[in-house]
Amino acid sequence: MTTKQQNADDATRLPLAGLRIIDISNVFSLPYAGGLLADLGAEVIKIEGPGRLDISRGGVFSGVYPENEPSEDPWNRTSTFNLLNRGKKSLALDLRRHEGREVLRDLIRVSDVLTENFTPRVMRGWELDYPHAHKLNHNIIMVSCSGYGPHGPYAQYPAQATTQEATHGLAHVTGYRGDVPSKAGQSFVDFLATWALVMGTTLALRYRNRFGKGLWVDVAMYQLGCYMVADRILDWEANKRLGERIGNRHPWLAPQGCYRCAGDDAWCVVSVHDDEEWAALCRVIGREELARDARFASNDARMRNHDAIDPIIGAWTEKFSKTEAMERLQTAGVRAGAVFNARDMHLDPHAKARGLLETVEFPPERGIGKRVIIGRPWKLSGTPLATRGPAPTLGQHNREILQDILGYDDARYSEMEKSGIIGSRPTAARPILRMSMEERVRQGRLAYWDQDYKERLGIQD
Repeated sequence: MTTKQQNADDATRLPLAGLRIIDISNVFSLPYAGGLLADLGAEVIKIEGPGRLDISRGGVFSGVYPENEPSEDPWNRTSTFNLLNRGKKSLALDLRRHEGREVLRDLIRVSDVLTENFTPRVMRGWELDYPHAHKLNHNIIMVSCSGYGPHGPYAQYPAQATTQEATHGLAHVTGYRGDVPSKAGQSFVDFLATWALVMGTTLALRYRNRFGKGLWVDVAMYQLGCYMVADRILDWEANKRLGERIGNRHPWLAPQGCYRCAGDDAWCVVSVHDDEEWAALCRVIGREELARDARFASNDARMRNHDAIDPIIGAWTEKFSKTEAMERLQTAGVRAGAVFNARDMHLDPHAKARGLLETVEFPPERGIGKRVIIGRPWKLSGTPLATRGPAPTLGQHNREILQDILGYDDARYSEMEKSGIIGSRPTAARPILRMSMEERVRQGRLAYWDQDYKERLGIQD
């Protein structure tokens, strides 16, 4: 058996082999979910307009270029796009035009899943929301990811994970005592949404297998974020407490903190859960008398005197590397973890042993070579999983999708190409530049803020 035949045979054994997913999503969480579904064997067709590329092909969300070289086709070379959209096919189709949406309707008729993350008004305006998609294909599963869901007073708000930590409350409780609210990272909720979308898609497929009909999976990133502060919401419901920022400390265990170690920006997290662990920590740092000190003899006492404990632990950790501090404490039964940076994670022997990082080889003509990307957080026994190929170039599969899948003839394909409905190069002068706020207002693209901005910009109805 040839390598090509073996690869084809392996692909048929993947959990989602034979499924076709139409992916018209943008930016991060849903495109990433689509990439993971492609890893699982699905045929994922990525659709973006020649005049409105996925923002991960350029701009602030795009990451870096190979060797920092944009080359002549930078939109095909960005690290973020190539990570999120691995293993997909590309159809560069202008969905803003009626002809483009007709192609999408044809694809819905012959596909299993449609994924989108527009604000809800977009799919309704195109008459491609779930009720309309269901009429085209009763078996279609539609997966929608929006900031706040399709209903409710926030439904039409544009949203992204980089700001939603504020609206779902996480920023209020993240930060140091007495200091300002803080974000947890760049786009924390995007990753929560990615896992929820993969799960929602597979649950919907299970539902279809059981009951013989499609389903709408509606994921609101706002609600995912609320899950992260569920205890604070319950505390308000029960006790009318708003919660407070406590930095690296624990609300009811002590001591807990992130302590500086030897080396440049090196740290180790320590978390003591009971008196036995506290006594063990005291032995490790050579301060056994502290276990008998009345100020620290119980958890309640340690909570009251946490400020006195931190410099004692810090004076010990700064003598050791973060890894050695972690290992000494763990050996004694104390919960501790070195704070890894990106380099540590990339070179981590455990991540390597688990195969978390995978190598993807791009075709020679793309000038990218072999690149390391992150794999999946799960493994399946008996079914080897791997990234199934690189992300596509813009419009790479136009002809295959329109002619082989949809059966369009040469004349129709050529006309679509000539009229710009499909393409393989960006048609906008600055393809990833979003329209200005004024342009959005003039085109009626804003909901809640329309009147305010119209007044400020002097726009007459």
